[in-house]
Amino acid sequence: MKVVWKLVVTGLALLILPLLSAAPEARAEITESHDIREWQFRWEPTPSFGPGIDPTGITDQWVSADKDTPVPDIPHKFSAAWIKFDLPKPDQAAWKQPGLFIDKLYGHHIVIYAGDRVLFESSRPYSYDVYKLALPLDRDDLGETVYVLVETLSDRIGLHQTIKLADYERTLPGFFKNDLFDMMLGGSLVFFSVIMLICSLILKKSLLSKWLSLSIVILTIGALIVTYSPFVYTFLGKYGQLSLALFDLALYVFLPTLTLFIEKALESPKRSLLTWCRKLLTVFSVCCLLFMVINEVTNAQYINFYYFFTGTLLGYVMLIQFTILISTTVIRAFKGNKDAVIMSTGFAVFAATGIGELIWFYANAKNYELFLWKWGVVCFVIAFIIILARQFAKDHERVVNYTKELELYNNRLQKHEKMEIISELAASVAHEVRNPLQVTRGFLQLLSKRAENSEKTYMNLALAELDRASDIITDFLTFAKPQLDDIKVLNLSEEFKHIVGILAPMAHLQGGEIRLHIPEHLYIRGNSAKFKQAFVNIIKNSIEALEREGLIEIQARTERETIIVHVRDNGQGMEDEELTRLGEPYFSSKTKGTGLGLMVTFRIIEVMQGKIEFQSKKGAGTEAIVRFPSASDPV
Repeated sequence: MKVVWKLVVTGLALLILPLLSAAPEARAEITESHDIREWQFRWEPTPSFGPGIDPTGITDQWVSADKDTPVPDIPHKFSAAWIKFDLPKPDQAAWKQPGLFIDKLYGHHIVIYAGDRVLFESSRPYSYDVYKLALPLDRDDLGETVYVLVETLSDRIGLHQTIKLADYERTLPGFFKNDLFDMMLGGSLVFFSVIMLICSLILKKSLLSKWLSLSIVILTIGALIVTYSPFVYTFLGKYGQLSLALFDLALYVFLPTLTLFIEKALESPKRSLLTWCRKLLTVFSVCCLLFMVINEVTNAQYINFYYFFTGTLLGYVMLIQFTILISTTVIRAFKGNKDAVIMSTGFAVFAATGIGELIWFYANAKNYELFLWKWGVVCFVIAFIIILARQFAKDHERVVNYTKELELYNNRLQKHEKMEIISELAASVAHEVRNPLQVTRGFLQLLSKRAENSEKTYMNLALAELDRASDIITDFLTFAKPQLDDIKVLNLSEEFKHIVGILAPMAHLQGGEIRLHIPEHLYIRGNSAKFKQAFVNIIKNSIEALEREGLIEIQARTERETIIVHVRDNGQGMEDEELTRLGEPYFSSKTKGTGLGLMVTFRIIEVMQGKIEFQSKKGAGTEAIVRFPSASDPV
């Protein structure tokens, strides 16, 4: 259990550290910069790339645009566009080297010119189409017109963010700081999930499915964050295609695994809505994976279909999935499921950011990069780690309870075996011993008639001891063979009035009082003599435990089909150790007691299909609680 908590704390630290390192300048503000808010574009039906291009010769068909009115929807049979903007000539005194910073440029093949000089060129033969560029400029480039030739394989193209002109060296670290945060956060999640997968080797099967599904969920989320960041495609361009394939694979695995974890955590039935949702998502993810393989094998010949199925359609599927998961967890939370409350809180933050950004993504014709979902992911993962920790805590508590129950069961078993041995021994010894005792008693009585006065005293003592031995043998026989021959319906009120009549004088001698509160209509089945014997033993023990101004209360009540009798005193009380040993042979809290009385009492109540338990506190008194099956009125 300690290992699990250490793992939880380590995981939370791994998640929080990137947040602390990223705040308060996750997006470092570019100081002393010049914003280029407007540009022009023209469509290019058949783009040609190469060193012989002279973009300055293009003079017609330019249309004005900015970040609020960017490139419109791509016309039919067009896949490329020219974009141009002018570099101003601001005060250059504060800039060691000017730099051009483009936060988002959509396209697959990009060529950027300053005048007729090529500043940047890149081609991506895979579907990731977001460029984040930081380009150093010469001082001579200021005042020139920048031309950008963009070709796309997807359904979005061009600039959709303000372009900044600033000092290159001072602005570069802050420009990519947010992307570095993505790498730290995603890497932390991947590392944490790997630790969890290693720890799964020592887990029990009962928790293995939840643990593995959560590990995979965290692993795929970390992979999504890392492979979605422009950092990989900007600085590790040769691994761009592999990174994109990992992103798609992580997304396809994430969707059904997330539903599986929630299904297991909430302990949903096998044919629930979550089960059907998980199965459909599994089929959809397999289809997406198949289309990804086809797209790779055919060198992106069917990339438009692949974009629709794994982009547009997948987005709608995720919206439906998140809606179902949020609804399910909220319903469970209202039903009082604490895990569902934690899950719905964390998942609601994640799903709300996810749904909100997906809606905004489609509302802006996909010209929007999702980033808020990463903060939702942190809340989401932390909530799930807490839930899993609670599951481990419950499991540990369950094991502890099982251990206590097993110990109690073993104690009862040992006690039962001990009683069986004593019962067999008592039955055999009692029959063999009683006859010699009776013969001895008869001869002693004859001798006492002829004895002198001094000898008669000793004879009477011997007879009294023989009578006491006979009573002990009777108790043994009652314990060994407590058959109830004369079974009838007993009125508890009448039986206890008789018992109190016998024991009231004894209670008065001790300075105590017996109060009886038994309704007239309570009936049980049993033997009157044995019933009286059992409760005489109980009440007699209470009387002997009384001190000055002692009180014994006898009450009875009905609970469903059970009669419950309470015998409560305010005497000396007992310690817990004494309570556990009540009913054992030869155990007694009294100096002259043998313990056989309570042993017989337990046996009689057991034969009458009843149950007895004692509650006591040292110095506060003891309460005996006896339960019998209720019987109907014999009249």
